[in-house]
Amino acid sequence: MPPTLASTPIKASRTRIPLVEVLEPRATDSWTHTRNGDPRGYMDADTLKELWIHTGTACNLACPFCLEGSHPGDGRIPGMKLSDVKPFIQEAMGMGVEQFSFTGGEPFVIRDFVNILNYASQHRRCFVLTNATEPLLKRRHQVLPLLNNPYPIHFRVSLDFPDRTRHDKDRGEGSFDQALEGVHWLVEQGFKVSIARQTDVNEVAAEVEAAFREIFREWGIPETLAFTAFPDLGTPGSEDGSPEITESCMEKYPTSDSRAHFMCAYTRMLVKKGDDVRVYACTLVDDDPQYDLGGSLTQSMDERVMLRHHRCFSCYRYGASCSAPA
Repeated sequence: MPPTLASTPIKASRTRIPLVEVLEPRATDSWTHTRNGDPRGYMDADTLKELWIHTGTACNLACPFCLEGSHPGDGRIPGMKLSDVKPFIQEAMGMGVEQFSFTGGEPFVIRDFVNILNYASQHRRCFVLTNATEPLLKRRHQVLPLLNNPYPIHFRVSLDFPDRTRHDKDRGEGSFDQALEGVHWLVEQGFKVSIARQTDVNEVAAEVEAAFREIFREWGIPETLAFTAFPDLGTPGSEDGSPEITESCMEKYPTSDSRAHFMCAYTRMLVKKGDDVRVYACTLVDDDPQYDLGGSLTQSMDERVMLRHHRCFSCYRYGASCSAPA
């Protein structure tokens, strides 16, 4: 990527905390400049359309590739409670938010999650990332009444590959069939469901998705379910050697329309840190404290987000979005 020759002035913001465990000390500010000293690419928020809520990193599975490093009992990010999120949901509605989205860990491991989802779906449509295995299956009696709430709930279920053996190698024996059982139950009840899958180098996407649909037919699952394919995003605190995004990159290559699809332009995420709830810039950067934008959604929208995390390059290159279309 070509370096830029001039820098756009950066908005004033509070002092950033250096991520010393990942980045080495730099001669220039590593938040605003690359390792070579070039001004970084950045995003300014427009409006808050979607609020993500990180329910916590605890999960019933221990996938080695997990971008959150989640496993049973994991406490890197503590579990959310309804009392934690209520004030932010109210603030977000005052800002015109259109959707509440939930990620983990596995949200259904969190004791208060169904209460949170019930409250949120009283006010806006909701989107839930889940592995749809035992934690969901055990709480079907609690989930089913949510169909009667004013706003719909969309579940995106993780099915890594259309291959039981390959899927279960990392997620655990029986998890593939459990996930399909969860998908079948959600669809049968009337919830909207889509699939999150992993990508392979040089794959033919149509062939991969055709293999999934053959499995869906066997399970009585509609073949029309949508797919979202994700690249390997690395584990927390990792660096994958991705190129850094300069200001010039953002000026020359993405169109104004494609820039608008960067999640940091229209989303924020709530992350619990100890007993406090903080607002982060993106669903993929909770391992970097420099993306902590404060304790209020309103304040966070005035903060310029520098594209310094290696996962920013995944969005830049692939255009992948964690969000679901309306």
